[in-house]
Amino acid sequence: MHNIQIDNEFKSLIPPLSAEESAQLEANLLADGCRDPLVVWPCATFDIRLDGGATQTLRYEDGRYQHAIDEHIGPTTAWDLDDNADDDRIDEYGDTITLDQWPHILIDGHNRYEICTRLGLPFEVVVQEFSDREAVMDWMDANQLGRRNITPDQFTLLLGRRYNRAKKAQFSRPGNDNAAKREDQNDPRDSATTAEKLAVEHGVSPATVKRAGQYAEAVATVEKAVPGFSQAIAAPRQAVIKAAAIIEKSPERAAEILSGNKSIADVRREEKREEIIERLESVSAIEAKTTSGVFDVIVIDPPWAMQKIERDVRPNQSEFDYPTMSEEELEGLEIPAADDCHVWVWTTHKFLPMTLRLLDAWGMKYVATFVWHKPGGFQPIGLPQYNCEFAIYARIGTPEFVDTKAFNTCFNAPRGAHSEKPEEFYEVVRRVTAGRRLDMFNRRPIDGFEVWGKESEVQL
Repeated sequence: MHNIQIDNEFKSLIPPLSAEESAQLEANLLADGCRDPLVVWPCATFDIRLDGGATQTLRYEDGRYQHAIDEHIGPTTAWDLDDNADDDRIDEYGDTITLDQWPHILIDGHNRYEICTRLGLPFEVVVQEFSDREAVMDWMDANQLGRRNITPDQFTLLLGRRYNRAKKAQFSRPGNDNAAKREDQNDPRDSATTAEKLAVEHGVSPATVKRAGQYAEAVATVEKAVPGFSQAIAAPRQAVIKAAAIIEKSPERAAEILSGNKSIADVRREEKREEIIERLESVSAIEAKTTSGVFDVIVIDPPWAMQKIERDVRPNQSEFDYPTMSEEELEGLEIPAADDCHVWVWTTHKFLPMTLRLLDAWGMKYVATFVWHKPGGFQPIGLPQYNCEFAIYARIGTPEFVDTKAFNTCFNAPRGAHSEKPEEFYEVVRRVTAGRRLDMFNRRPIDGFEVWGKESEVQL
């Protein structure tokens, strides 16, 4: 009887059986016996403790059993240490070891071995020789790929491991001085050949082989953080790949992806939002408590050149005692915008065409129109009732919103004093943007904004 040992790394390579498959295998073994032999690999080294207390290291190399001083044991005969009388370092111990006692690592038949040893069923053993552990693992994966009952994910994982292992062996072979450089540059000269060979062997495309390699790398990464993961993969392949990419930086988020609590799209939005917030808020940190420099978010309420109309239907209009600006003067304004900047420009029906011209003059791209619906309104004779105001949204560069949930372009809010904009608008802007914010021409303090206006406490 061979001295069979279980190597945990090798065992982890075996796709697990379902409860039904395990029960069926046990029934077959009880009915028919273990018809297929187990496959084992001799341990590379074997330490024995002799009677005198010393430890003797034996090794297996190139089909030969040897002890540390290169005495050949022989592939079929027992080795009696007493027979080595010419070697005084081991002669005194009088111990004996046979080749059946040499440890052999199980590399195929783990499930059968567990059932047979538990039930006391006999089995045969075949010794298979390999040059090293990598060769053993490749043989194991190739052997498992021949199983009929593996799942598509198991097939992809096994194939990917073979591809990554073969690619690694190519890049590490002696004399391949440029291997590391080619691997970093994703040069296909070696890897493509590997992919093509495996593609032919397993009846898939080279692209499928390479994608399998990416998946296998992701599983290995997750396995380090979640031992046993490869034995019970329950997440979709892309979820595993994404989780592997972020597991070191954000293990909690990776766990949510793997469990299905969050989609990849959800996580990507969260990551992008955090990136934007971090980038934009760094600007605020640098420019803190100042009114110079540039802004990431700008609200502009231009002082349009309007005529006062002092009458009962518009009593508030008589209150706007501030300097107005012509279109030419507004075009010449220096807008303190960052390279990537959100901009809202308040306007009315009358000044809407001018507003669009100003966007061009300021180098802004029109995106959308926000509509503030007001209760009531005034109605000139023969014209519609004007009961809304517009905040034209435009961009400079490519700024991004940090939150787009329930992001409406139309809202209801009560009227305030003349030119006063509703808090509902500012709530939206604060929620969906980050960074340093400016409200140009505002006449009152606004939470989360620096203000520039006649009555503001801070002047630019």
